Amino acid sequence: MAADQNGFRPIFDGATLKGWRAVPRHNAPRTPDEPWPSRDTDEWRRADAHTGKWTVEEGAIVGRQDPPGSGLGGYLVSEATFGDFELAFEARPDWPADTGIMVRATAIGSQGFQILLDHRRSGNIGGFYGNGIGRFHAVRFNVDAVTDGSGKPVGLRIEDPATTLEPITPDKPALLAYGATGEEFLRAWKWDAWNEFHIRVAGRLPKIDVAINGVRIAGLDGAAMKHPHYDAEKVAALLGPRGHIAFEVHDNDPRMGEARWGKTAACRWRNVRVREL
Repeated sequence: MAADQNGFRPIFDGATLKGWRAVPRHNAPRTPDEPWPSRDTDEWRRADAHTGKWTVEEGAIVGRQDPPGSGLGGYLVSEATFGDFELAFEARPDWPADTGIMVRATAIGSQGFQILLDHRRSGNIGGFYGNGIGRFHAVRFNVDAVTDGSGKPVGLRIEDPATTLEPITPDKPALLAYGATGEEFLRAWKWDAWNEFHIRVAGRLPKIDVAINGVRIAGLDGAAMKHPHYDAEKVAALLGPRGHIAFEVHDNDPRMGEARWGKTAACRWRNVRVREL
């Protein structure tokens, strides 16, 4: 597909999933060195039989658990790979929906740098998680829902540190090369509406920057970052100079259950486009 005047070309045609494939959501080992768990388990076979439900509705990719409420997720992975690039798209998640955008990902989807879109209690939006490359959280704030008198979610707020399920320990913001405050994020975010993401990935040990609705939210330096389970050179060897882009539908778990992904929840992505650098 042809590039626009700014050099971005669509990688989703707005009508079909051509150029994308659904894969199961298997949790990768914590680091590139660690072995994969046995595939000869009921847990592995159950996850392997599900890839999430991915459809195109009103010009948007829509991801859901399949079957609804099953607690089983998946990834939608680009067939193409990308090296240094800028990725732009609009996203509209339900509440609660725990999702993310993988960059420099391997073909299985679950190894790479994840830009978080954890639109649920104790979640972060715009920060980073290291899928299979250290399991680090590089975040500065957590979000929760504002509810009306009937308990219906009507907006976002910064979560009370005293009641969060995922405390912002000092190591988490320290991993960021840049981190907006929670208040700056809230001023940028649009509840129950489309939000535009702009993600820039560049370098063998990539620098990644995330902006939402034109506001810089977070930056990560893959060469300078220090974390006990992150080895930059081993990560570079695993991921290589090019990788896939992937969208996620998260599994549920005993701790959060449907508070992680609601029974009928979905996330939507549209106007997905890339400019290679």
